[in-house]
Amino acid sequence: MNVLLLTPDRVGSTLLQRTLTIYMLRKGFDKPVINLHELSNGLEKVYNPILNREVLSKPRGTQWGYYQTLQEVLDLLQGSDHYITSRLAHYHLQRRNDSTADRLKFFDYLNNNFYIISCRRKNLFEHALSWVIQAHSKVLNVYSIESKINTFYDIYKNGVVATKERVDTVLDRYLSYIQWTDTQFDVQSYFNYEDSINDLESYILGLDFMTDAKDNTWNDMFGMTFDTWNKCHKTLPDLFFLEGKNYKPTEALGFSDVSNTIREQDWNKIKGEDWPTYQEVSGHSVHKVLENVPATVASEIRSAIKLVSVLDGNFQSKEMFDFLKTNIEPYTAVSGQIAKLVDSGFLVTGVPIKLQTFKEKQRVIKNFDQVVEWYNSWVDRNGYGEPYKENEAQVLLEEQKLNSFQPGTNLISK
Repeated sequence: MNVLLLTPDRVGSTLLQRTLTIYMLRKGFDKPVINLHELSNGLEKVYNPILNREVLSKPRGTQWGYYQTLQEVLDLLQGSDHYITSRLAHYHLQRRNDSTADRLKFFDYLNNNFYIISCRRKNLFEHALSWVIQAHSKVLNVYSIESKINTFYDIYKNGVVATKERVDTVLDRYLSYIQWTDTQFDVQSYFNYEDSINDLESYILGLDFMTDAKDNTWNDMFGMTFDTWNKCHKTLPDLFFLEGKNYKPTEALGFSDVSNTIREQDWNKIKGEDWPTYQEVSGHSVHKVLENVPATVASEIRSAIKLVSVLDGNFQSKEMFDFLKTNIEPYTAVSGQIAKLVDSGFLVTGVPIKLQTFKEKQRVIKNFDQVVEWYNSWVDRNGYGEPYKENEAQVLLEEQKLNSFQPGTNLISK
């Protein structure tokens, strides 16, 4: 079963395709399932020693770009002997220089050979806020505690200013995406972020090709629910952004010496079987140690060091402390298993971390009130979307589930 997600980005498509691939691998099909992320910016054939065959993959390193024609992409897809989960981002196609004939041929193949999901948002205002922040962060997703801290430390500390041009552009682009999906594709399922993000597992297991799955829940696979795992995933990097915390970003990122980060007796207490010894890593930064060990070991070390930090930490919320103390070890174990899927070539990356809740976006954007005016004006001109009204319930259930500890504001104090 090939699955294609259509996306304008900032609608949960990366989260959906990574988790969907994991659930599909658990269910089992007559062929292996390989996640390719995006179809239009580079694919290659590689030998997979675990499967003992050639499979499609994203190029390793920085070789992502529009260097392949759509016919070359099509030839690679037709020549593969495994199932594919991937996405097609509308804005990528707009940046390419393909002929109309090549596009239509490509779309026809996808319609005939993929189960197609269109990813959307009901809260178009928050979609625009996400793209405003992305213009400053320059990233679409983060996958580790360190990368989230590194990406957003200064943004959280200083805030950002939106422009009317940016707001109008991303809203125009979203409307163009909707028209594109409705006219070019035979969509089998619609993933509406607000409807499905709170119970992603039910959405996935309710898809036509997954309804006969047995023992296929996240808890069946890993011994903890997806919601619990994902809450840990969101909460751990946010520890460094809690009001009143005085972490220096370089220390939080693990650039300080191992011996300044964790004591030898604690290292030996949590040391995994494949870890280097304390003597081998002492004198090196945690960041350098993580770079020089396999991804699975790096994931274990990273999370285990956070466990020591959590047990010694001071929290504004006892609920948060108790939650992490109870769940960080199984969270670490699950993260290690996901890292193995990346190492084995089944996933391009791990599962992305939730970036910001609505309240966090609101605090980061300094001219939030202006954005409201620009957005409402766009809705009025285009007759699309719902106007933003401050008295509406803008804090969604998703935020309550992912950020229910109520730690005041979880951004750096200004």
